[in-house]
Amino acid sequence: MRIIDKTPKVSRRNFLAGGGAAAALVISGSAVMCPVEAWGLDVKVLKPETMRTLIKLARDIYPHDRLGDRFYAIAMKGYDETGQKADAEAFVAKLDAKAKAVNGAAYANHPWEATRSELLRELQGDAFFQKVRGGLVTGLYNQPEIWPLFGYEGESAAKGGYINRGFGNIDWL
Repeated sequence: MRIIDKTPKVSRRNFLAGGGAAAALVISGSAVMCPVEAWGLDVKVLKPETMRTLIKLARDIYPHDRLGDRFYAIAMKGYDETGQKADAEAFVAKLDAKAKAVNGAAYANHPWEATRSELLRELQGDAFFQKVRGGLVTGLYNQPEIWPLFGYEGESAAKGGYINRGFGNIDWL
Protein backbone atom coordinates (compact mmCIF):
# COMPACT_ATOMS: atom_id res chain seq x y z
CA MET A 1 0.00 0.00 0.00
CA ARG A 2 1.33 3.37 -1.00
CA ILE A 3 0.77 6.28 1.38
CA ILE A 4 0.20 9.61 -0.28
CA ASP A 5 0.88 12.81 1.60
CA LYS A 6 -1.99 15.15 0.73
CA THR A 7 -0.84 18.13 2.74
CA PRO A 8 -0.46 21.14 0.48
CA LYS A 9 3.08 22.22 -0.28
CA VAL A 10 2.75 25.96 -0.64
CA SER A 11 5.81 28.10 -0.35
CA ARG A 12 5.67 31.75 0.61
CA ARG A 13 6.71 32.67 -2.95
CA ASN A 14 3.89 30.62 -4.52
CA PHE A 15 1.38 31.97 -2.03
CA LEU A 16 2.21 35.59 -2.85
CA ALA A 17 2.51 34.96 -6.60
CA GLY A 18 -0.90 33.32 -6.65
CA GLY A 19 -2.60 36.33 -5.11
CA GLY A 20 -3.05 34.70 -1.71
CA ALA A 21 -2.10 37.87 0.08
CA ALA A 22 -5.17 39.96 0.84
CA ALA A 23 -5.21 43.55 -0.29
CA ALA A 24 -4.88 45.92 2.64
CA LEU A 25 -7.48 48.62 3.08
CA VAL A 26 -5.83 51.90 4.04
CA ILE A 27 -7.51 54.81 5.80
CA SER A 28 -6.48 58.29 4.74
CA GLY A 29 -8.42 61.20 6.15
CA SER A 30 -12.10 60.42 5.51
CA ALA A 31 -11.47 57.83 2.79
CA VAL A 32 -10.95 54.09 2.70
CA MET A 33 -8.55 53.12 -0.10
CA CYS A 34 -7.02 50.02 -1.58
CA PRO A 35 -3.68 50.87 -3.19
CA VAL A 36 -3.28 47.38 -4.68
CA GLU A 37 -6.60 47.54 -6.57
CA ALA A 38 -6.41 51.35 -7.12
CA TRP A 39 -9.77 52.47 -5.76
CA GLY A 40 -11.01 54.70 -2.97
CA LEU A 41 -14.28 55.37 -1.19
CA ASP A 42 -14.94 58.74 0.40
CA VAL A 43 -16.77 58.24 3.69
CA LYS A 44 -19.09 61.09 4.64
CA VAL A 45 -21.03 60.06 7.78
CA LEU A 46 -19.36 56.98 9.25
CA LYS A 47 -15.85 56.82 10.63
CA PRO A 48 -13.47 55.46 7.97
CA GLU A 49 -12.51 52.65 10.38
CA THR A 50 -16.17 51.64 10.57
CA MET A 51 -16.47 51.50 6.79
CA ARG A 52 -13.28 49.43 6.55
CA THR A 53 -14.76 46.99 9.07
CA LEU A 54 -18.06 46.86 7.17
CA ILE A 55 -16.20 46.03 3.94
CA LYS A 56 -14.31 43.22 5.71
CA LEU A 57 -17.61 42.07 7.27
CA ALA A 58 -19.25 41.94 3.82
CA ARG A 59 -16.37 39.88 2.44
CA ASP A 60 -16.63 37.46 5.36
CA ILE A 61 -20.40 37.05 4.96
CA TYR A 62 -20.21 36.37 1.20
CA PRO A 63 -16.60 35.39 0.50
CA HIS A 64 -15.53 35.29 -3.14
CA ASP A 65 -11.80 35.19 -3.75
CA ARG A 66 -12.22 36.39 -7.34
CA LEU A 67 -14.01 39.60 -6.31
CA GLY A 68 -12.02 42.64 -5.34
CA ASP A 69 -12.81 44.65 -2.24
CA ARG A 70 -14.16 47.49 -4.40
CA PHE A 71 -17.31 45.48 -5.14
CA TYR A 72 -17.88 44.97 -1.42
CA ALA A 73 -17.23 48.69 -0.84
CA ILE A 74 -19.90 49.58 -3.42
CA ALA A 75 -22.34 47.24 -1.69
CA MET A 76 -21.63 48.79 1.73
CA LYS A 77 -21.68 52.43 0.58
CA GLY A 78 -25.39 52.69 1.39
CA TYR A 79 -24.64 52.36 5.11
CA ASP A 80 -22.76 55.68 4.98
CA GLU A 81 -25.97 57.63 5.55
CA THR A 82 -27.14 59.65 8.53
CA GLY A 83 -29.97 57.26 9.44
CA GLN A 84 -27.64 54.24 9.46
CA LYS A 85 -24.77 55.76 11.45
CA ALA A 86 -25.81 54.87 14.99
CA ASP A 87 -26.62 51.23 14.18
CA ALA A 88 -23.47 50.72 12.11
CA GLU A 89 -21.15 52.32 14.67
CA ALA A 90 -22.74 50.37 17.55
CA PHE A 91 -22.48 47.04 15.73
CA VAL A 92 -18.85 47.63 14.73
CA ALA A 93 -17.99 48.62 18.31
CA LYS A 94 -19.57 45.40 19.57
CA LEU A 95 -17.76 43.36 16.91
CA ASP A 96 -14.41 45.00 17.66
CA ALA A 97 -14.86 44.42 21.41
CA LYS A 98 -15.42 40.70 20.80
CA ALA A 99 -12.45 40.53 18.41
CA LYS A 100 -10.17 42.31 20.89
CA ALA A 101 -11.18 39.84 23.60
CA VAL A 102 -10.03 37.00 21.33
CA ASN A 103 -6.70 38.32 20.07
CA GLY A 104 -6.27 41.95 21.11
CA ALA A 105 -6.89 43.34 17.61
CA ALA A 106 -9.90 44.96 15.97
CA TYR A 107 -12.05 42.80 13.70
CA ALA A 108 -10.73 44.27 10.45
CA ASN A 109 -7.13 43.70 11.59
CA HIS A 110 -7.62 40.06 12.47
CA PRO A 111 -5.75 37.93 9.90
CA TRP A 112 -7.68 34.64 10.16
CA GLU A 113 -10.98 34.30 8.31
CA ALA A 114 -12.01 31.28 10.40
CA THR A 115 -11.79 33.27 13.64
CA ARG A 116 -13.64 36.22 12.10
CA SER A 117 -16.38 33.82 10.97
CA GLU A 118 -16.71 32.49 14.51
CA LEU A 119 -17.13 36.04 15.80
CA LEU A 120 -19.85 36.63 13.20
CA ARG A 121 -21.68 33.44 14.21
CA GLU A 122 -21.90 34.80 17.74
CA LEU A 123 -23.48 38.02 16.47
CA GLN A 124 -25.64 36.62 13.68
CA GLY A 125 -28.83 37.23 15.66
CA ASP A 126 -28.14 40.96 15.80
CA ALA A 127 -30.65 43.02 13.80
CA PHE A 128 -27.94 45.09 12.08
CA PHE A 129 -26.04 41.96 11.05
CA GLN A 130 -29.21 40.53 9.49
CA LYS A 131 -29.84 43.84 7.73
CA VAL A 132 -26.33 43.80 6.24
CA ARG A 133 -26.54 40.12 5.27
CA GLY A 134 -29.87 40.63 3.53
CA GLY A 135 -28.79 43.86 1.85
CA LEU A 136 -25.67 42.24 0.43
CA VAL A 137 -27.76 39.87 -1.68
CA THR A 138 -28.80 42.74 -3.91
CA GLY A 139 -26.02 45.22 -3.10
CA LEU A 140 -23.30 42.80 -4.17
CA TYR A 141 -24.86 40.54 -6.76
CA ASN A 142 -26.76 43.28 -8.67
CA GLN A 143 -23.51 44.82 -9.88
CA PRO A 144 -23.28 44.07 -13.62
CA GLU A 145 -19.46 44.29 -13.48
CA ILE A 146 -19.26 41.05 -11.47
CA TRP A 147 -21.73 39.03 -13.52
CA PRO A 148 -19.11 37.79 -16.02
CA LEU A 149 -16.98 36.56 -13.10
CA PHE A 150 -19.81 34.19 -12.17
CA GLY A 151 -20.73 33.28 -15.76
CA TYR A 152 -24.04 35.15 -15.66
CA GLU A 153 -24.93 36.87 -18.93
CA GLY A 154 -27.61 39.11 -17.45
CA GLU A 155 -31.33 39.18 -17.97
CA SER A 156 -32.59 37.56 -21.14
CA ALA A 157 -35.88 39.36 -21.88
CA ALA A 158 -34.13 42.13 -23.84
CA LYS A 159 -32.31 39.46 -25.88
CA GLY A 160 -35.41 37.48 -26.82
CA GLY A 161 -35.66 35.24 -23.77
CA TYR A 162 -34.10 31.86 -23.07
CA ILE A 163 -36.36 29.77 -25.29
CA ASN A 164 -34.83 31.17 -28.49
CA ARG A 165 -31.31 31.37 -27.06
CA GLY A 166 -30.30 27.79 -26.37
CA PHE A 167 -32.98 26.60 -23.96
CA GLY A 168 -33.60 23.49 -26.07
CA ASN A 169 -29.92 22.69 -26.64
CA ILE A 170 -29.42 19.55 -24.61
CA ASP A 171 -26.61 17.94 -26.56
CA TRP A 172 -25.04 16.89 -23.27
CA LEU A 173 -27.85 14.39 -22.60
